[in-house]
Amino acid sequence: MEAATPADADGYRPRSLRGGCIDAIGESDLDRKTAIVRAVARRWFDRAISVMSPLDGTPPDYPGRPARPELVEPKRVPRRSLHTHHGRIALAHALAHIELNAIDLALDIVARFAAERPPASFFDGWMQVAFEEAKHFTLLRNRLRSLGADYGDLPAHGGLWEAAHQTRNDLHARLAVVPLILEARGLDVTPSLLEKMEETGDAETAAILRVIYEDEKKHVAIGAKWFRFYCARDRLNPAQRFQELVRTNFRGDLKPPFNDRARAAAGLTPLFYRALSASSRHG
Repeated sequence: MEAATPADADGYRPRSLRGGCIDAIGESDLDRKTAIVRAVARRWFDRAISVMSPLDGTPPDYPGRPARPELVEPKRVPRRSLHTHHGRIALAHALAHIELNAIDLALDIVARFAAERPPASFFDGWMQVAFEEAKHFTLLRNRLRSLGADYGDLPAHGGLWEAAHQTRNDLHARLAVVPLILEARGLDVTPSLLEKMEETGDAETAAILRVIYEDEKKHVAIGAKWFRFYCARDRLNPAQRFQELVRTNFRGDLKPPFNDRARAAAGLTPLFYRALSASSRHG
């Protein structure tokens, strides 16, 4: 696990892995949220805390958030040219919002499903994801500040957490929707964004996107590993099971283009998602 800055949450000691994740999800101060994530991840990887404690609370239905940004419908989030200063701010802000939700999604899969007693390596994977999403958010927030802005300055859409709420009672559905749809979408769109940032001469944002893209490949692979694990345990066809769960738990079509190579490298082959794409349904 990479070293991270700023320093960990002052004096914070998680009572358990689950309890620490619950604390981090509920924290509305975002600097403290990311610091708690780092503290919990380090304690877990050092095997200095147990998975659960009788003193743990219950995971909140919605994560802690600051008063800003204003959450609006996706169509009300402003779109600006990436060739302008304001456009680069808008992109970094939108990405920071996605990464913030990704932190809480990774924490929630640990906190909400710890009682199902998955193998310890399940928690290893998702705490690595949470740690890296916190790193991404911090990088993007620092980039916003270097551009003369901050997270919260622009409106953002509130739909990202719906995936967690919709799948809060079903681990298999959570694995299908969050890493294998939402994270996998990042594999599709990040390379073109990276290219655009390089074209505009924004090397700083491009470098952050490169870090995010490489980490996203690992996150999708972790999701695919555990989805396939549970399908094998229950003797289910993973591609068919994925399609059943997505049709039940995800609104809308999966939209091409797909980064088939990166998806397949992560264990998500076209057999999983091609039948669910807009072109397959409506073509």
